Amino acid sequence: MTRHHPDSLSLMEYSAGNLSEPHALCIRLHLDQCPHCRSRVDTLNSLGAVMMEHQPKVTLSDNSFDQLMARIDGGEGGPAPVMPEPRVSPLQKLLGNDINDLPWKRQLADVSVLDITDRFPGQNERVVLQKLVAGGKAPAHTHRGNETTLVLQGAFADQNGVFNQWDFVVLNEQDEHRPVAVGCDDCITLSVLSAPLKLTGRFTRLLNPFLR
Repeated sequence: MTRHHPDSLSLMEYSAGNLSEPHALCIRLHLDQCPHCRSRVDTLNSLGAVMMEHQPKVTLSDNSFDQLMARIDGGEGGPAPVMPEPRVSPLQKLLGNDINDLPWKRQLADVSVLDITDRFPGQNERVVLQKLVAGGKAPAHTHRGNETTLVLQGAFADQNGVFNQWDFVVLNEQDEHRPVAVGCDDCITLSVLSAPLKLTGRFTRLLNPFLR
């Protein structure tokens, strides 16, 4: 069960279609698994629909309905019914493979990454998948900007608590942490970063010039 959710403002921006594609993907994946947030977004969508009802109405011609029905009942020459396609996760559609079978790149002892920023052309943020081996520790770090993270597999813990699969996390310059993968599975996360993170450990901080 998810315990960490997007805040109300993020859900409002998602409902209004104002989020960047990577941020919207994080919330969409969370909503697929979180009835609580899904219900909140449904309410926001309903409120938006009510507001739209007060917008100026488009005037249709008297025979518009008859023309529409004629197109629907287009006879033998009309297109064949389209069968609904099996539902595919937006993440699976984006990656094409199981997340454990991706071409991961080892970054540090317990950490592997896969940068997928190029799959979101025109976006300013960096979008990256990160894998922390079961029982492994990420280096202590803070952030030079905002980082939005969704847990896709496994779980991690830091001083703020335990974050399980589909939990939603937002961090900024004021947050410093050292995630540890808990449980038997590798912890895999999807992160959207407005700026590179900043390593703060005694030795790892020497790597900061090499981080994007």
